[in-house]
This record gives sequence, C-alpha cells and structure tokens, in this order.
Amino acid sequence: MSVLKIKKLKNNAKMPFRATPGSAGMDLYACLDQPVTIPPHEIRMIPTGIAIALESPDFVAYLYARSGLAIKHGIAPANCVGVIDSDYRGEVCAGLLNATEKKFTIEPGERIAQLVIAPVILPKIEEVNELDETQRGAGGFGSTGR
Repeated sequence: MSVLKIKKLKNNAKMPFRATPGSAGMDLYACLDQPVTIPPHEIRMIPTGIAIALESPDFVAYLYARSGLAIKHGIAPANCVGVIDSDYRGEVCAGLLNATEKKFTIEPGERIAQLVIAPVILPKIEEVNELDETQRGAGGFGSTGR
C-alpha cells in the first residue's frame, strides 16, 4: 500500500479527507484567514496550507475540480487539472477560475478541489521514422463519426 505524507504548513490547515470509502479523490480545503472573492472571469490562487510527499516518481497527484463548485457555481481549476510532481514539496494551491458573470466568495475551510493520486508510466523515449498503421490513422476530432 502506498503512503501519502502530508505536512501542515499552517495551523489552520485541514488534512485532506476522503468522503466515502469509494471516493477516488480527497477533498482539499481553503486555508484562508479571511474570505477571498473571485470576480467574474478571473483567477485567484487559493492555498490549502499543506505540502505533500509522494513516495516515488512512480506516482503523481492530480488536483481536480469539485463537481459541486464547478457545476453549481462555475468555479474550477484554471488549468483544468493541476499536476503535482513527485519531487514537489511546496504548498499545494488551487488556481481557481470563476467562469461566471457573478462574483464568488471562497470561505476559510471551504472544500475547493480534490486530490487524486495515480500511477505514472515513465516510458523510454525512442525517436522513429515511421509509426505503425491503424484503422483510424491520423483522423482527429470527430473522425470516428461519434
């Protein structure tokens, strides 16, 4: 079993929490001294007050939107999915984008994102002159008719 080491960087930081045994993600919380308002179509960096240590380069941490914030309020990570590499030891923060026409306020201790740990495949890179043929070939967006 893997171990995720978590260090609280601030006294008011909350530890990530898995809401149910079947939850793939752990909720991350805003570590704020006061509310932060995100104006329409703007981004604010929201700290979590924690740092993490993945056990090896065989793992990555992904920061995803919380569906409630994204669907109900239009608040989601500005980069869609945050990637936290195994050698990063700084504070985990969420750059949140307000995609609506109304300002939105993040309250201290509010759940702002979810953290998912996943395996990483680190392939050997090989430059080639040709790639194998497939039925689809180079057909891109919508090329399969679906």
